[in-house]
Parts: sequence; structure tokens; C-alpha cells
Amino acid sequence: MAGHGYESGRLNLPFVGIATFGKRPYVEDWSAIAADVAVLGAPYDFGTQWRSGARFGPRAVREASTLFSFGHAGAYDHEDDASYLGGDVRIVDLGDADIVHTDTAQSHANIKAGVRAILDAGALPVVIGGDHSVNIPCINAFDTQGDIHVLQIDAHLDFVDKRHGVRYGHGNPMRRAAEQAHVTGLTQVGIRNVSSTAREGYEDARSMGSDILSVRQARALGPEGVIGRIPEGARVYVTIDIDAFCPSIAPGTGTPSHGGFLYYDVLEMLQALARRHEVVGIDLVEVAPDYDPTGSTAILAAQVLLNFLGFIFHARKAG
Repeated sequence: MAGHGYESGRLNLPFVGIATFGKRPYVEDWSAIAADVAVLGAPYDFGTQWRSGARFGPRAVREASTLFSFGHAGAYDHEDDASYLGGDVRIVDLGDADIVHTDTAQSHANIKAGVRAILDAGALPVVIGGDHSVNIPCINAFDTQGDIHVLQIDAHLDFVDKRHGVRYGHGNPMRRAAEQAHVTGLTQVGIRNVSSTAREGYEDARSMGSDILSVRQARALGPEGVIGRIPEGARVYVTIDIDAFCPSIAPGTGTPSHGGFLYYDVLEMLQALARRHEVVGIDLVEVAPDYDPTGSTAILAAQVLLNFLGFIFHARKAG
């Protein structure tokens, strides 16, 4: 998908050189972003309540993404009879937001500044976490961008108002999102029996505009049925927690939850979303590579992101 070294005669193979996302160009100057997509790492995991390690997620997902960097004409899908992410889609990697250890407010502010720089450049922000608290500054960065709807794909509701005095941890992001005036609603998909949220949390979420679906409910509806519940015309921000997937295929996360989605469950939802709605931002969080010596969790994350981007820009071209 990258192929940026071909013109100069270099092969730029996946295991050579710098592991930017998809082997795409690195842009250090955030005031000079000229791209359709800008990838930002958010290696912050001080919001975790149990197993840390998601700070290494951005690096692992970038490394895994080099696996999909062959070719310059895009990736051809014979089932869809379509090529995705050809050379006409400009993707750049901005590196990571600066994280200050133990300083949540400053770390989140730095992530917000990165997302705001991407939006100011007219590019689609793709943020790789880090724990799910990094979603809070991402959503806050959209406060000047008009109304958005949040699609959360996750095992956990993440709607705790405050726990042990913490309001900006990885159990709080959807509650913080629902409080924002520019967030018109949430569709929370994949939420299941070990969501770590009391009944009152579900009641609060629904009263604040959430539509909550479990894995089994989502499968019963099918991908089109799930996406059909999102209000027509909504501009959608997508947040994907890797623990939405079953740990049989994604063990590399701090809070694994059995009974999760498989690959095509999520992929087909994302493809349906790209066909029906404008996607305005993406984050993928909670990849903790040290819990998965096979590297398959990071590969899954990279593949989901690249395929989702392919769907988004194919739909834009077709529309």
C-alpha cells in the first residue's frame, strides 16, 4: 500500500527502514500537514485500572502495519472487486503526542493539540492509543467542528462518572463524550457481561443518548442493522477498543473479555458505516503488545485501521 520508495529505485520492503504507519511519510512539523489522513500516536496508559502496557501500542501497531506496505497501486479485494488505498490517498504519520509521565492533564492536552492540528489541516485524524482515556482529548478536539455521533466498538461501557476520584481514566471516556455539547449521541456496540459498570451506569448512558448493543444483539441485527440504528446524516467519530474482539484473536490487551467479536463482525460494520455516513475521526486503543508474544493483536489492529481507511476513501470516491 505504501510504495513510496519505488520512484527512487528503492524497494522499501516492510522490514527495512523506519516503521511509520504503513511505511507512509513521517511529518514532524504539525503546522505543515498536507494529507488526507494523519496518524497520531497517543502512548498514554496512566488511565488503566489493572494491567498497563498500552503505552507501547502505537509502536507495535506501526510495526505491524509495515506488513501491509507492499505495492503502490492499492490493495485489490477480489470479493469487492475494488482496489483500496491507492496512491491518490495521502496518508502521513505525525509521530506521537508528547506524554508527560503521571501528568494526565498535560498529556491529554498534547493529544488534543495533535488532533486539532490534523483537523485544521483538513485531514482525517487517526489516533492510536494508549488506553481508552485518550479518546477524551480526541473528542474534545472536535468542539469547533460541528455535531458528531460517536460509534464505540468495545467490550466495556466506559460510562463511569467517577471512580476512586478519577474522572479521566479509561473507564470514563464515553461519559465525558456524552457531556459534550457537540456530541449528539452514542452507539455502543459489543458491550457484554463483564462491562464493569453497574445498572445505574446503563441507565445514565441511555438517559444521555446512548444506544447499547451486546455482541449477540449486534450479530442478530447484522452489520447493516447495527449501522442502521445510527441517525441518518450523522457525522460519525469511531472509537475502537481492541478488547471488543475476542481474546482468542486479540489477547494483547489489558482487559480481555471473552465472547467478543471476530474479525469480519467488525470489518463488515465498518464497511457499512463508510457507505452510509461521513466518518470524521478514528481512534483505536488498548493494544498492549507485551501480553501477546505472537504479535497477532497488533497485526489485527493495523489491518482493521487500513481496511477501514480503504472503505472510507473508496466510499468518498464513489459518492
